[in-house]
Amino acid sequence: MRIDLFIPCFVDQLAPQVGLAVATVLERLGHTCEYRPAQTCCGQPSFNAGYWDEAREIAIRTVGVFAGAKAVVGPSGSCVAMLRVFYPQLLAGTPHETAALDLAARTFEFGEFLVKKLGVTDVGARFPHRVTYHDGCHGLRELRVRDEPRQLLLAVRDLELVECDEPESCCGFGGLFSVKFPMISTAMAEVKAGSLARTDADFIVSSDPSCQLQLDGWLSRSGAAVRTIHLAEVLAGS
Repeated sequence: MRIDLFIPCFVDQLAPQVGLAVATVLERLGHTCEYRPAQTCCGQPSFNAGYWDEAREIAIRTVGVFAGAKAVVGPSGSCVAMLRVFYPQLLAGTPHETAALDLAARTFEFGEFLVKKLGVTDVGARFPHRVTYHDGCHGLRELRVRDEPRQLLLAVRDLELVECDEPESCCGFGGLFSVKFPMISTAMAEVKAGSLARTDADFIVSSDPSCQLQLDGWLSRSGAAVRTIHLAEVLAGS
């Protein structure tokens, strides 16, 4: 099938290798990936800041950009949740409501898409490392994606998956939350990153680049050797 890639700002600007890894995995499975260059930020910063009129304008534009797409797949639970959960709320009662609901029904988080839509858990990857998984809040709480990334990791050859003792704790990023409440955000990062580091994993796997940024920041300042890697990068390995 033809799959439209939804590439969030963090991936576009800071981790382009994640987007390339998503395309690698999907194309390895025999699908065609399309990138629509007119896409922009999904509007989540404006939405979270309470500027709903501005966020609504971005939502209308994004709905138009992805019009006609059969499947829209993104490597960020946070940004996918914006399209799938919050766009229908933003555009309710407007002429764009039906289009927003249609896009929401066709938008998937990357790991979720592989398991639930394509019915695939083994993508032929090899990653000879001990890893632990970090559940991003939007992916876990808004999209209800928990088991899918773990199923994918368990099928990777030579990979050892270990769970941390704070699996559902927030890393403290929360977009604007980390800017408005930096001390609370840092304390939350200490709890979550510390929990992940105690697993003695070689890598912390995440499905959200924004969480990776937060965790890597605390880990590097604390002198920990473990670093984060996106789920797509693990699955792209062979």
